[in-house]
Amino acid sequence: MSSSQTGILTGARLAVAALEDADVPVVFGLPGVHNLALWRALGESSVRLIGVRHEQTAAYAADGYARAGGRVGVALTTTGPGAANTLGALGEAWASRQPVVVIATDIPTRLRRPGVWRGVLHEATDQAAMFEPVTKEAIRVSSAADVGPAIGRALASAAAAPQRPVYVEIPTDLLDEPVADPPGPAPAAPSRARPPDEQLAHAVEILNGSRRPLIWAGGGALQSGAGEAIGRLAERLVAPVLLTYSASGLLAPGHACLVEAPPHVPEAGALWDEADVVLGIGSDFDGMMTQGWKQPQPPRLISVNVDPADATKNYLPDVLVEADATLAVEELARRLEQRGGLESLAGRVRGLNRQVREGLAHTDPEALAFLDAMERVLPADAVVMCDMCIPGYWLGGFSRTRLPRKLSYPLGWGTLGCAFPQALGAALADAGPVVSISGDGGFLYACGELAAAAQERIPFTAVIVDDGGYGMLRFDQDLKGDPREGVDLHTPDFVALARSFGVRADLVEGLGERFEGTLGHHMRVDEPTVLVAEAALRPPPNVSPRWYRR
Repeated sequence: MSSSQTGILTGARLAVAALEDADVPVVFGLPGVHNLALWRALGESSVRLIGVRHEQTAAYAADGYARAGGRVGVALTTTGPGAANTLGALGEAWASRQPVVVIATDIPTRLRRPGVWRGVLHEATDQAAMFEPVTKEAIRVSSAADVGPAIGRALASAAAAPQRPVYVEIPTDLLDEPVADPPGPAPAAPSRARPPDEQLAHAVEILNGSRRPLIWAGGGALQSGAGEAIGRLAERLVAPVLLTYSASGLLAPGHACLVEAPPHVPEAGALWDEADVVLGIGSDFDGMMTQGWKQPQPPRLISVNVDPADATKNYLPDVLVEADATLAVEELARRLEQRGGLESLAGRVRGLNRQVREGLAHTDPEALAFLDAMERVLPADAVVMCDMCIPGYWLGGFSRTRLPRKLSYPLGWGTLGCAFPQALGAALADAGPVVSISGDGGFLYACGELAAAAQERIPFTAVIVDDGGYGMLRFDQDLKGDPREGVDLHTPDFVALARSFGVRADLVEGLGERFEGTLGHHMRVDEPTVLVAEAALRPPPNVSPRWYRR
């Protein structure tokens, strides 16, 4: 009789109890001979276990769940290659600062000899070491009694600012090992960092003396929930607001101060150039947003960030306010003098937004038609997961996203093939209807997850824009005058492929009216679907070959 049947407290049961105590409703994973005890314990729990077809997908799905739902996503893998398969997805979560926890087994403790590879099934000399570059913390469990506390610690660490993935490693024999005494309570969630008064006073002095302030808000502001506070601060300061990719939707389109375009177009980039003070909130000013740091150092820079190293690594601030974004912004707004001129700024911002859109209508009408179709057909609460593909780049740069956490763009590692498996997780976050946007090349990275979507009846729409290969790389080769090598692909009949898994699928030509109508119909179906659009778009101005700063 198994330990689970006899009611004996074991490492596996402690692991599941830790997930339940943290109100984790769903985990994503793949079974292996080393982690079956966890699957057995999860089967008796309130936690829904979604079986996927590849471990990388488990981590991507956990990432998508975290992005859409604002909660920690959990992936469960077996030992050795199973654990290692998550590394690409964890790198994306690391670079995009997503709270993901990977729980992996390791070989039994009795078979381990430190630093020696003995040839045990799935053995690595130091499995956890593989994860250290792409996680906030790599936790090695050494006793069955420590399993639950380790998972509780990992969940708390991943969720604490600055958010990033955490890895937990459990030797397989500890899962079935009985535990005499239950562990203590899970660690309490850390409080939000309040802004130091001296730093605030210095920031207020600079902002009150500014004539052309600019607010630059990033993912840290979104994760803090600082949207409303930033909107009020921008109105009080009479400052335009630029949002990074990871802050999409932080302010609603139509806000008086919101620039609805990235700094990669000259009209928006000019706001940075003319600003006498830039107030950066929850941003590290990464290379993708600043056109490879070609944006000049501002005359004065104030950075609000919970991570001082993150805030100072690319542009040196005159003032660093080391604090939670919401708390710092609320306090800044309270202390700043109210300015006049908001109506004038709003008029300028509206004109800028209109000018950018009119320019796209002239240079890239097909792309603008795609953006408009997506905007018309998707409800405000729809979640869009973008892959590394040209339509995804357009959405990342120019989608007028109406709410936070509704657009995901792989700005960090830029991992091709992420969107479809991320959508599996996002669709289970109860955050709204979900659409993934993939190219024909990227979709094939995880096309086997059509099986998981069908088996688990996960309702979302996977859009595949088929341009016959790697369109972005094709553009790069053409730009350099290189021959087209490796970019034109033989791809399957995607509609037949999806239907072979029992998933509804349709094919349309182009990204215009027919695409819009068919996507709208797919969005009303409460089941997994695939929509294939045969179309090719030119890359947008926010990708490096089209950056205007050189």
